[in-house]
Amino acid sequence: MSRRGLAAVSSVLDQAASSATNILVLVLAARLSSASGFADFSMVYVTFSVLLGLNMAYVGQTVVLEKDEERLGAVCRSGLAFTAAASVAAGVLLGVVGLAVPGAAGRAFLALGLVLPLVLVQDGLRYCFSALRTPERALAADALRLVCVVAALLLQPEGASAGRLVLVWGISALPALALGLVLLRPYVRGSVADLRPYLRRGHLGQRFVVEFAVGNGSSQLAVLGLGLFATPLAVGALRGATTLFGPLNVLFNSANAFGPPVVGRASGKRGVVRLTVAMGAVLAALGAGWGAVLYALPERLGRQLLGDTWAAACALLPATGAQYAVMGLGTCALLTLRVLNPRATLSLQVVFSLLSVALLLGGYALAGVTGAAWGLAAGSALKAAAAWLRVSRLPAARTPESPVTTAA
Repeated sequence: MSRRGLAAVSSVLDQAASSATNILVLVLAARLSSASGFADFSMVYVTFSVLLGLNMAYVGQTVVLEKDEERLGAVCRSGLAFTAAASVAAGVLLGVVGLAVPGAAGRAFLALGLVLPLVLVQDGLRYCFSALRTPERALAADALRLVCVVAALLLQPEGASAGRLVLVWGISALPALALGLVLLRPYVRGSVADLRPYLRRGHLGQRFVVEFAVGNGSSQLAVLGLGLFATPLAVGALRGATTLFGPLNVLFNSANAFGPPVVGRASGKRGVVRLTVAMGAVLAALGAGWGAVLYALPERLGRQLLGDTWAAACALLPATGAQYAVMGLGTCALLTLRVLNPRATLSLQVVFSLLSVALLLGGYALAGVTGAAWGLAAGSALKAAAAWLRVSRLPAARTPESPVTTAA
């Protein structure tokens, strides 16, 4: 296997290991906790997920977009130092919240504040290894993280409190954090951390944070809006159909998080576009093919996956499969813009995320939950078309920007 092929496989496996960790943490916490205890744990884990996404957008995305190989060591050290400092500050605020909130929920938030620097810095190492084009090192650390957290949670007693589970989950990141820092050390030795670019107005991560907020906010708004008009069965069917495409989400997230260093090695706009078009075609084919496989499943297997929700979700699979097919094209169009002109993605994300919400609600008004699913597919198709149109209008000699040092 070529070096580029090994890097691509390692990136996908690393994203899969990270996703599996998140899923297994929730499954094990649910099995160990009471209903109220898992509710407290879930609130804390949602808070962590938001902070993780914000750090990925503000720091991780700018690290993987760095093109100057001579600066990579300093950029990685600076990114991790900023993540550590910001997570300590956020941890202090969470600690204050935890002390102010009474009962088990407060203790769970206090526990999150204590372990937040460990888990955020450990996750931040993934982006450093991606920028350094050594994703196999990220895979080694994240595989160790998966093993350690599962083992640690399996040792907890039945009925363990949310605070205890959060502490165990966070502390179990220490072996992976130590391994990651050891693997990173040869690349950052002698470099100096500089936090000033992250505090400067116009830092590119500020735009990515807005994109993250709009993307996540619009999806939550869509669910909330549909819930105001639709029956619980309709909402459950839409969620169920989307859940079945989880493996595709792993691939899309891998392309977004770890694609820039690979794509950035292509020569000029033509080389970048040729590579991302090929990637988009593969992802689109996988989306359509996965949808066809799910639609062809016997009802008995479908009910094993989703229970009583299967019948309603199955009817939505053609629309959801079409949505994921065009999402593959759109993901690679946005990846192209991230590499060639990272400031071009914000307006697209804002406009078309909100448009998708409108199409979802409009589709439901016209044709029920099936119309809502096709509305989401139409929104994804329009976003993909607009993104590729913007790619086509970029100058042929466009030089990728350095994300950390470029002002707005």
